[in-house]
Amino acid sequence: MTQLVTGLTAQRVRANLAEVRERIAAAAARAGRDPADVEIVAAVKYVPVQELAALAQGGVTVVGENRAQDLEAKVAAHGDAFTWDFIGHVQSRKVKQIAPLARLIHSVSTDSVLEQLGRHAPPQLRVLVEVNVAGEEGKGGVAPAALDAFLERCPVPVIGLMTMPPLAQAPDESRRWFAVLRELAEARGLRELSIGTTQDYEVAVEEGATLVRIGTQLFR
Repeated sequence: MTQLVTGLTAQRVRANLAEVRERIAAAAARAGRDPADVEIVAAVKYVPVQELAALAQGGVTVVGENRAQDLEAKVAAHGDAFTWDFIGHVQSRKVKQIAPLARLIHSVSTDSVLEQLGRHAPPQLRVLVEVNVAGEEGKGGVAPAALDAFLERCPVPVIGLMTMPPLAQAPDESRRWFAVLRELAEARGLRELSIGTTQDYEVAVEEGATLVRIGTQLFR
């Protein structure tokens, strides 16, 4: 079981953030990209409310939460300190709770969620559609073949795509799936790609990531 993050200091967060930015810059350079086009989303699923101040003081500006109730609690305590994204699995019954609080929902993938977005999404909300690029059984995400129809049904603006690649032993094993998602996005004029986590974000940047979801590396 993953442990909650405790004992964070602004100094430690600042140093870790600087290292992540350096690695993003190097990966962007390898791909001929501008590192300014890559936004770091701090994944705070395991960061308690009382530890968030250290993130703000350490220079983190965008955070991503996985659970609706935790998003609500953390926004209530630190709402003005960050821009808030929702990066976890979206339950349709939680859309009403999430939609007013999030800048982006990274993980829209079901018609029941689309229905609730149509009812509860504020005008400023933007979403990314989660795609199951590898066709894994039992995994969330829209099938690539069903993507166009799903985009047409979405009642709020879709600005990009997200995926979670299959579990891999080495970061480079995720490259093919990131490339597939990039091609899907480019073919549909969607700019944002939410790909890459602590273990593979450098590969993700090389393959076009504009949003990387970093947890462990920021908190160690």
